[in-house]
Amino acid sequence: MAELGYTRPTLYRYLKSLKDSGFVMPTRGGRFALGPRVVEMDYLSRRSDPLIAAATPHLERLSAAHPCTALVVRWYGDKMLCVASIASATNPVSSYPRGRPMAMGRGAIARSIMAFLPRQRVMPLVTRYAADLRSVGVGNSPDEILAALKRVRRAGVAVAFGEVTPGAVGIAAPILDGSYPVASLCITISGQHASGELIDRISSEVREAARQMSSMTSDDAT
Repeated sequence: MAELGYTRPTLYRYLKSLKDSGFVMPTRGGRFALGPRVVEMDYLSRRSDPLIAAATPHLERLSAAHPCTALVVRWYGDKMLCVASIASATNPVSSYPRGRPMAMGRGAIARSIMAFLPRQRVMPLVTRYAADLRSVGVGNSPDEILAALKRVRRAGVAVAFGEVTPGAVGIAAPILDGSYPVASLCITISGQHASGELIDRISSEVREAARQMSSMTSDDAT
């Protein structure tokens, strides 16, 4: 009532409608929690999302080849959301469980997406997250940050060391619809085993897998 300005009868009517449809359920103390319908919708999302369908074979292959967490992350506005992941490491290192929104201020996933955005879309993100980007050594000014993103774009892959999860190395490449990024494919591995040779090899594999997924995504769109 305080947040939305509804009267008590209106609020109860909406809550009853949400409860009857399964979106919320009552709990102890007169409180409400998300209901089973939300879980059902998550299941339907997994089954119907063409990105997850295209990603799954690549996630399985990459996680079988390396002790890692392989994940696909969509972005929306100024946040990223993991939509699928497979972990093969004994003690996986990742801060991106499915469904957890993450800000775009740091990490390989964020930069793999930002590097492929047009200037008018990326500048608000650069301005908003300048302090975070500066703190992880991307650049001390907007021009330096943009230059770093151009290097990521040329490489086709971004690498970050412990920026999101301490001790983890993230290696990410964009999934494109045409030339526009819609998601990112990422591998996270333990920094203890992250030799330069291994990072280069995984970078090449992630870049190629993201390229194949981009082709499939574009085909589905047409």
